[in-house]
Amino acid sequence: MTGVVTRIAVLSPRFPPDPGGVEEYAAWVARSLHAAGHDVTVVTTGRRAGRERHHGIPVIRLRSWLTLSNTPVNPRWWWQVRRVLRRLDVDVVNAHAPVPGLADLAAYRSPAPVVLTYHAGSLVKGGHPVDPLLRAYERHLLPRVFARCRALIAVSPVSLAHATGRAHLVPPGVDTELFCPPGPGAVREPRVLYVGRVERTSRWKGLQVLVDALPRLRALVPGVRLEVVGDGDDVESLQKQAAERGVADLVDWRGRVEHDRLPAYYRRAGVTVLPSLTEAESFGMALAEATACGCPVVGSAVGGIPFVVRDGEDGLLVPPGDPDALAEALGAVLGGDYRPGPSRWDWRRQVEATISVIEEAAR
Repeated sequence: MTGVVTRIAVLSPRFPPDPGGVEEYAAWVARSLHAAGHDVTVVTTGRRAGRERHHGIPVIRLRSWLTLSNTPVNPRWWWQVRRVLRRLDVDVVNAHAPVPGLADLAAYRSPAPVVLTYHAGSLVKGGHPVDPLLRAYERHLLPRVFARCRALIAVSPVSLAHATGRAHLVPPGVDTELFCPPGPGAVREPRVLYVGRVERTSRWKGLQVLVDALPRLRALVPGVRLEVVGDGDDVESLQKQAAERGVADLVDWRGRVEHDRLPAYYRRAGVTVLPSLTEAESFGMALAEATACGCPVVGSAVGGIPFVVRDGEDGLLVPPGDPDALAEALGAVLGGDYRPGPSRWDWRRQVEATISVIEEAAR
């Protein structure tokens, strides 16, 4: 670290209190840069324009007009992004994607160099009406965006930025002072925990596959329960699906939970699951947080999940989209002795690499 104060804008399509892995990663970067003595401002979006503070860091929210397939949109950002960054007189911008829009605008409109942190593999969902647009974006526009950025950061080897050959690999970090194992004598319950968005546009997370796995899982582990932490517009349809499968009584829908309250859920769960279906899941922050809390995990063998989960050590990996295999793995972990070791994702190991890339781009 240079000791020179740099003016930095951290630009993310969403930011806490909005939940999600990208949101928490962007917040972690902003706090880390701020703690290193840099002058940091966050530029993000919201239903209303406004200003606030996050851990003492200024946050500017640009108003979004609507959301298309999980992407906030406002055509006025073409002018607003440039105007805001000029007014802040920043030395460098750290933009976060994969949601198309804000980061792309920064690459084209920022008066300062841009470091783009890319958080996903291909966003193509498979059979979704927006897939042709996503393929066209990833094939034609995204390479141009990458080329315009001073530096790229990939959060895992499946990130599309990593495929360029010029990205720095810097995985997300977990606050291991907050996310840590329970004390001696703690007893884990026969409880399966899912943490994540519950939105129609996030069905690639595979929560519907987990619901389909519950009848088989109940036969394997009598007394098992599923705890869903997260909210969104898909809750009602998933509740209906659970009722149709005869397992509605097994599911506890907790809704949105503040980030600093999540460790309590991980510490009591018998297993945390992430049954994602596509390479859009480039890391799997919930799995990293769970293992830091000593909770074994089950994840799909897709995207960046095998980068995070050591199969047979931290838990198990299963083929994506297979409810029977998912039920068998969850039952095996609940009945087995999987004890994740010390966290490999302590954010203190990632801070210096992240700051170094951003400082070098500013220079």
